[in-house]
Amino acid sequence: MPRVCIDGFNLGMPKGSGIATYARNLLGGLNQLGCETQILFASARDAASDDLTNLIDLVDAPPSEVRGKALSIVRRVIPRRKPVAWRVARSPQVLTREVETRFPPADIWWAARDIFHSANRAHAVLGRFTPLELGDTPSTDLMHWTCPLPLFEPRIPNVYTIHDLVPLRLPYATLENKRAFLDLCRQITSRAARILTVSEQSKQDIVRLLGIAEDRVVNTYQSVDLPPALTEDPEEEVAERLSSALNLDWRKYYLFYGALEPKKNISRIIEAYLTSGVSSPLVIVGGHAWLNAGLKNLLKPDVIQRQVLRDGVLVHADRVREYDFLPLALLVDLVRGARATLFPSLYEGFGLPVLESMVLGTPVLTSDDGALAEVVGDAALRVDPYDARAIRRGIQALDSDEGLRTDLITRGRHRAKMFSHAAYVERLRQAYEGLV
Repeated sequence: MPRVCIDGFNLGMPKGSGIATYARNLLGGLNQLGCETQILFASARDAASDDLTNLIDLVDAPPSEVRGKALSIVRRVIPRRKPVAWRVARSPQVLTREVETRFPPADIWWAARDIFHSANRAHAVLGRFTPLELGDTPSTDLMHWTCPLPLFEPRIPNVYTIHDLVPLRLPYATLENKRAFLDLCRQITSRAARILTVSEQSKQDIVRLLGIAEDRVVNTYQSVDLPPALTEDPEEEVAERLSSALNLDWRKYYLFYGALEPKKNISRIIEAYLTSGVSSPLVIVGGHAWLNAGLKNLLKPDVIQRQVLRDGVLVHADRVREYDFLPLALLVDLVRGARATLFPSLYEGFGLPVLESMVLGTPVLTSDDGALAEVVGDAALRVDPYDARAIRRGIQALDSDEGLRTDLITRGRHRAKMFSHAAYVERLRQAYEGLV
């Protein structure tokens, strides 16, 4: 049985990310392929002499949320010797169900002190990759890094997933050091046994911008594997929960969810919505990321909850509602009950929200180019993401045409089958061929 380890860099984040979803789906795929699954996590402390302490240290509250956080921060320095990860044994004495999203079950958990931060620091300062050994003796056949990280296990093949090259394609939309990111990606392409990515668009970007041979890059796409307990409740029950929890009516609101960052195009979405004349509210779910001072101004209550001109009459409307974060179960309800998901992003490596929406039977408005167009095919209303008027016309069409919405729901569910978990597992098997 092949032994495959993935990194827990994004898994360990308190609110997760799209890459954390990718890592969880990857873990599920590895299980279905019959692999022994392993996860490498960062611990806030050095290894202890007993298993119980190591487990407690690993699943403890993030250092930024507890007193003494400086103890962790001061150790985020360049390692002076080759790090060696230690095994963390799970125990029924420590109840981890509450944090299972961040620490999903696997056959083996590994931990190393501040490994991701210290490796990133070493690359930023010295331009070097950090070698990390999983245990004193080899017990892993393949290391799969789920995003670009300056780390490698020197004794086994290393696979890296590069989801997209947004910092290079849209350098004005991110805060990364672009030279450092380009150097990181170039070093990965020279070191990796194979590069995985999540769309043909991203694959071609990687080939062109990084100068790598096309046969060394494999597109596995992504999948959505939501628990049936969250997706199969009757619509009436979902509608009741939405009304009770969020004061929203079934199919009477529009939805955007994702990080509020420049590439997501939120300002144009809000502009298009506010000028569309539709009466259903726009719900935005996502934490503020970066370079979004203008968006914060646009989302101030005195801007959102204002008098607006509709059909020549000034009315007061609570038109845009913003939530920083919602639990997964409530977010799934929110997607299922939306009139449409609005996701005309400027650039994506894949675009999980559009696939999730299609799976859950919600019409989608998205971009007419790039990976998003590749994912949705003809199963969504596609618009020019740089044209607020085109987005506005799309919103108006979705609002007024029930037949269009019904057709998109049908097409979306059919299209989503291309990205089923079974299809993803088969693509993953092919991507690993010759490595394990």
